[in-house]
Amino acid sequence: MNAELVAHDAPYRATRREEIKVVAGASVGTVLEWYDFFLYGSLAVFFSSHFFPAGSATAGYLASLATFGIGFVIRPLGAVLFGRFGDKVGRKATFLVTITVMGLATVGIGVLPSYQSIGWASPALLIALRLLQGLALGGEYGGAATYIAEHTQPGRRGLATGWLQTTATVGFLLSLAVTLVCRAFVSGDAFASWGWRLPFLASLILLAISVYIRTTLSESPVFAKMKSEHRLSDSPLRDSFLVWRNVRAMLVVLFGAQAAVGVVWYTCNFYALYFLTTTLKVPTSEAYGFIAVMLVFSLPLYVLFGWLSDKVGRKWIVLAGCGLAVLTFLPIFTQLSQAVNPRLVHFQQTVPIRLAANDCSTSLFGAPVSDCDKARDFLTQAGLSYSVESGAPAGGLVTHIGERPLASFDATAYRKALVDAGYPVMTDVNQINRPLMFALLGLLMIWGAMAYGPMSAYYVELFPAKIRYTSISVPYNIGAGYFGGLAPFMSTALAVRTGNVYYGLWYAIIVGGVSVVIGAFFMRETMDVDVSQ
Repeated sequence: MNAELVAHDAPYRATRREEIKVVAGASVGTVLEWYDFFLYGSLAVFFSSHFFPAGSATAGYLASLATFGIGFVIRPLGAVLFGRFGDKVGRKATFLVTITVMGLATVGIGVLPSYQSIGWASPALLIALRLLQGLALGGEYGGAATYIAEHTQPGRRGLATGWLQTTATVGFLLSLAVTLVCRAFVSGDAFASWGWRLPFLASLILLAISVYIRTTLSESPVFAKMKSEHRLSDSPLRDSFLVWRNVRAMLVVLFGAQAAVGVVWYTCNFYALYFLTTTLKVPTSEAYGFIAVMLVFSLPLYVLFGWLSDKVGRKWIVLAGCGLAVLTFLPIFTQLSQAVNPRLVHFQQTVPIRLAANDCSTSLFGAPVSDCDKARDFLTQAGLSYSVESGAPAGGLVTHIGERPLASFDATAYRKALVDAGYPVMTDVNQINRPLMFALLGLLMIWGAMAYGPMSAYYVELFPAKIRYTSISVPYNIGAGYFGGLAPFMSTALAVRTGNVYYGLWYAIIVGGVSVVIGAFFMRETMDVDVSQ
């Protein structure tokens, strides 16, 4: 960057060509970050048995998912660590570090020896790699959003950062695509044995490309100007967390926007996939194909709503997307059931399922133990709602599938009783009402894009330049990591606890609804803010 541009009081304005390079450079790295992160979740079912002691396959899978959750838990610490680094040292250097750490940690999982080879060192190293991934991801988003916005001309920040908002979806798509390609060329047994490592190793290519592109970028002009004028914060953490104006802004954006955006985006994307495969029994390959089509459909929507926020403002687009989502989740998913698996809906309406047990507590943090716990888990995985009542003899369990009583729990007997009563074990894909299904999934994608598309620009405009990296990263990662990251667990826990497959949506509805109300009263509009200050 020309030094004369920094020396003048007038803020630096990148050309359109430079903007495109900046957006591409920042976004391609963030795609890799999300690709790496999602890859673990999608392949955990294959590699869980390699890194944990042999025995219970369910326990190993749960342990691998718990390790996945560590990546969410550690993200706010990464936000603090790399946020301070970004506000003190520079935007470019920081997100070069984050992408390198993330990429190498992912490749490390691909070459990690199994538990059978090195014992307990294997899960210990896996946890360490997941911690590194979570730390790096905690520092990536704030840096990329800040870097793009600080290069962008006024009136175009929503449009430019809207491209960044597509990266989570692109990363998710890329992880699915690479996995499917690898599975197409490797047999099922070989993929379970060693083929699952290939998608992790493939990230080395993406890492090399991303690092090369980012090394060609210049430092953010806003940061360079602050540095030349000696306006950098001496302590970004102190200025972020001990100045009430900034603390208030972080609290408002966390509880008034990001909490809702987190649960809405995860529900519209990941919960939709879970609902199709687990609840509605759509074959996995078909469900992935449906969601992939809709993810492609959603990509331009993030840019569209980012652009629209440049015209009418950020606040009400974000809140409208979240509000429409929480108001329509229940009817959308109810109609989705009817469109995708009407036989299952008919079965539920005509064959009531009742669990009679005097003690039917559930274990949410481990493998099912009691008969009632096992029955609940079995029925939830079958996509079936049920009611629980007292009255079983001698504290045991009696399950009524229609008029047929079954004493205690036996998976084979349950499965036979369900089939005999007309339960559809798998969706008949030829009977799916595809126009209605895609219309309903399309609404979910629109709500998610409305909520998420303008958020980068809003974050950047909300905080002063000298503490922007830190102040963006912390509330974003708490909201996305804790509120959004808890969505899969809380949704499943609510469904199991209540016996209703739709009650899992209430987590997103309640969190999102409360957040929208807070945001409506306390969020301020920011689209005309000068980001150089």
